[in-house]
Amino acid sequence: MKIDLEARSQEKFGRPLAELDNPTICTMLEDLVREHAAVMPLNDGKRRLYYLSAEFLIGRLLTNNLLELGIYDDVKSQLAAAGHDLGAVEECEVEPSLGNGGLGRLAACFLDSIATLGLPGDGIGLNWHYGLFHQKFIDLQQAAEPDTWLDRQDWLVKDEKFYTVQFGGFSVKSCLYDIDVLGYQRTTKNRLRLFDLESVDDSLVPPNSIDFDKTAIKKNLTLFLYPDDSDDAGRLLRVYQEYFMVSNAAQLIIDEAQERGSNLHDLPDYAVVHINDTHPSMVIPELIRLLVDEHSFDFDEAVSIVKNMVAYTNHTILAEALEKWPLKSLQTVSPRIAEIIEKLDELEKKEYGDNPDVAIIRDGAVHMAHMAIHYGFSINGVAALHTKILEDTELHPFYEMYPEKFSNKTNGITFRRWIMDCNPALSSVLDDVIGTDWRTTCDLTGLMAYKDDDSVLQRLDDAKDKAKISMRDFIWKNQGVHIPEDAIIDVQVKRIHEYKRQQMLALYIIWKYLDIKNGNIPPHPITIIFGGKAAPAYTIAQDIIHLILMLSRWIAADPVVSPHLQVIMIENYNVSAAERVIPAADISEQISLASKEASGTSNMKFMLNGAVTLCTLDGANVEIADLVGDGNIYTFGTSSKEVEHLYAENAYHAHDYYEKPGIKLLVDFITNPSFMALGNAGRLQRLHDDMANKDWFMALLDIEEYIQKKELVLRDFEDRESWLKKSLVNIAQAGDFSSDRTIRQYNKDIWHL
Repeated sequence: MKIDLEARSQEKFGRPLAELDNPTICTMLEDLVREHAAVMPLNDGKRRLYYLSAEFLIGRLLTNNLLELGIYDDVKSQLAAAGHDLGAVEECEVEPSLGNGGLGRLAACFLDSIATLGLPGDGIGLNWHYGLFHQKFIDLQQAAEPDTWLDRQDWLVKDEKFYTVQFGGFSVKSCLYDIDVLGYQRTTKNRLRLFDLESVDDSLVPPNSIDFDKTAIKKNLTLFLYPDDSDDAGRLLRVYQEYFMVSNAAQLIIDEAQERGSNLHDLPDYAVVHINDTHPSMVIPELIRLLVDEHSFDFDEAVSIVKNMVAYTNHTILAEALEKWPLKSLQTVSPRIAEIIEKLDELEKKEYGDNPDVAIIRDGAVHMAHMAIHYGFSINGVAALHTKILEDTELHPFYEMYPEKFSNKTNGITFRRWIMDCNPALSSVLDDVIGTDWRTTCDLTGLMAYKDDDSVLQRLDDAKDKAKISMRDFIWKNQGVHIPEDAIIDVQVKRIHEYKRQQMLALYIIWKYLDIKNGNIPPHPITIIFGGKAAPAYTIAQDIIHLILMLSRWIAADPVVSPHLQVIMIENYNVSAAERVIPAADISEQISLASKEASGTSNMKFMLNGAVTLCTLDGANVEIADLVGDGNIYTFGTSSKEVEHLYAENAYHAHDYYEKPGIKLLVDFITNPSFMALGNAGRLQRLHDDMANKDWFMALLDIEEYIQKKELVLRDFEDRESWLKKSLVNIAQAGDFSSDRTIRQYNKDIWHL
């Protein structure tokens, strides 16, 4: 594809490219991408995939789309010749606030790979006006503000389609927006299709606040992703949102199938619906409703049709994440959908008996995952260990009923964004050493032949240094914090949750602080970086953020310790921040309680960019360990089987561990009077008491071994040649975690597009 930015600048603005400012160049490049995308046909096929997800954390699109079109290098060089930096131009683009964590990022990677493989498939979600929230740190605590992005974005294109969604007692009208999804070196495209509420009212949201009238359903449905559901109004709003999403999706799916020639009796030949977690589960009764009520199908035939077209991915074994909505709430939101769900429950009980462990409706609550399992044709986990836990314990009764439905599809990440876009220095090394085929095959194993090549190891080290420079500039610009040039970069970035055990890393920081105070000075300064948001109603998670921010300030103010230890928490961590921090990391922290992290994807991103993993044998960490071998990863912690036993027997007693002198010293530091005086004493006391007496995710169980293993990691870092070999092995073995591989497996085993 030939482009001439100088001519384009003269044509559009009457000025040479050198005279344009970065925002103008950003707009010009976005226009360029849109023009090329507009003439691309959709990936075509009789059967189309509809990937339903509450969130799509797509990140900034400009440079990713330039890569997909094959013009990234040309654009970058033309800008450089005119005195501009593409990275600085990209900073002008607003990041869409359509997701939060790993679930939404995975969905974005999947859309990229579906398009890259030329498969016909679209994402369907909602057009969140303010996302989850914009995170601010005020008084060393998380504060939540609306994430205003819609009025500053340029990618959404309004579609002519709209639908009416009937709720109990009233109806609303939707509108549809599309974002083109381009594949790497493809001439065809797919779409991310986002439904919005025509009557949405942004004025319900006051400035600098995420509080709004949760009862104003006709005006608030698409304002916030995952609104606070700690009260009845919030829980009911979540049900309204989910039904609004799936009703629009189901109507669109049926319309498009008919446009392609379906008589609806053969609907599974034209559409496969994939449910990303439980949020879109109501698409099952909604599709049945449409077939029965709008198209005069027999109920049993409608059920049979839907059973053959819906697949479900389970992302968690955490009870609070497996949605259960009160039947009364569903009856309020849509009496007809509630009636259909009751019929589905009756059909299941008639066939399999009244077993409460597999019931769709139990104790007045609708179990959304159970409905997806009974009335879908495929259920998959997202890592080998996770799937085994589902089959052996968490969903074992279902596995006995439907063994043929279960499969594993280990998660993956798109190499376009997570190395080609965010780490050009490393990409260049790979091009020179093993050739450019990896950009399409994602096979990096050829790098293993250079494990003992000092020149290649040095080039990898140089690439890491360049990534660290970019990361240090980012941190300085955004948070005014200077990171030492020779610092070891140790990173844990992900949603803040007790099971991910940011609190355990915080206890290590306390240990390391005290160790340095005792005169044990590390050879290199250590910078520990956190990033992530805590749900507004998740009090303990917000307490953990407060502890981290307290430690950051406490250590920075200590002249003895601060030259050697630094703690940073990135404010409003998002994809753009991840693209700077992940390539710079030396150590990847993946320390969840074994059995609780379904897969993880940040572990894959860090591995791909040459970080060495410090982890429990949880989720996809198990598969990373198998690939790289014992000498190239650091594992610790209680096994998943033992953790499951401790829960089953109620055999873990936090206070017994707390009373061990070495652990008590760390936990009690949190409530040291001098420390508490600088922060919110109530938050710190609550966190201390929870860890000392409850510690539901067993941080104290593993803390001693974690400290020992972490100290080993830091010692091993000092042997630079050995460390660089570990880094090389991790990069070389990362190809298995390409989302292209994952999507090929989904298509071969489930979708059959």
